[in-house]
Amino acid sequence: MRPRLRRAAWALALVHALALLAGPLAPHTPQEQHRDHPEAPPTRLHFRDDAGRWHARPFVHPLTIAGATPGHYVEDRSVSLPVQLMVDGPAYTLLGRSWRTHLIGIESDGPLYLLGTDALGRDVLSRLVHGAAWSLTSAMLAVTLTLAIAAAVGAVAGMAGGWLDVLLMGVADLLATLPWIYLLLALRAVLPLDARPVVSVGATVLALALVGWVRPARLVRTVVARSRGDLHVMAARGLGASRRHVLLRHVLPATAGVVLTQAALLAPRFIVAEVTLAFLGLGPGEPTPSWGTMLADARATDLAATWWLLAPAAALVPVCYIYYALADGLQARLGRIE
Repeated sequence: MRPRLRRAAWALALVHALALLAGPLAPHTPQEQHRDHPEAPPTRLHFRDDAGRWHARPFVHPLTIAGATPGHYVEDRSVSLPVQLMVDGPAYTLLGRSWRTHLIGIESDGPLYLLGTDALGRDVLSRLVHGAAWSLTSAMLAVTLTLAIAAAVGAVAGMAGGWLDVLLMGVADLLATLPWIYLLLALRAVLPLDARPVVSVGATVLALALVGWVRPARLVRTVVARSRGDLHVMAARGLGASRRHVLLRHVLPATAGVVLTQAALLAPRFIVAEVTLAFLGLGPGEPTPSWGTMLADARATDLAATWWLLAPAAALVPVCYIYYALADGLQARLGRIE
């Protein structure tokens, strides 16, 4: 595995691990509200106190609202709260069990808002990592379903040929001409806005799969049609192998590279599409966090003063870059092998 491909794979594994372990990694639960700290800025970590002494363990100062103006805070430098590792905090569920241990926090449940808070006093970092679980999981499920449909349609069209090939590719051409964003909105809007998060995610996954299978199906169909003329495939058919056996054992394995590359290319598109749907109010409803709903909530604030509420948009950039780097590495590797 080339270094760039290896780095992208490890970075992608890290991103998904952070999303899956959102409970212990987040200092707070995503629904926890700190009404005395609405729109608080990111908490500053200090290593040197007012006397000039350096501390190996970082500490923070409590935040108090400056005067009667909400959103303007000052640090109470008379109190220092050390940041601790593996501390008890609000309960969360992981692997079907309830836990209270958080990776980082303050024993007194102090103001540890590393990415600030929103208008309801909810910790943005906690909502960001929990929202990643919803957004990334939805995209991965959509990619899996999309490629399953694409592999089935492309394999049948490429292997059968004739009128069936023309029919399936005609349906693909029809779907390719439709504006996908409007189709997504129409499919997702069928559900009520107060649908359960699981139902909302299922509808989003189905909508993304229905509009995303066309291009991968065409690529799979091309590979399958080309593989039908390979010598080992013709030899297997000459020895009496069934069409099903030839397809599963000799033809479909040749599409693995195309499918993996398409998965890496589709994932960032689907993540952005899921965030867009949630931003437009068609994602999981409150209090379930997702990157799209967080960005939608940020519209009601003065973003020049509460810039930290754009953290989900900033997180999209490296996540999409990692996927595209993975796709580029896969394409380079497959080209070298071929």
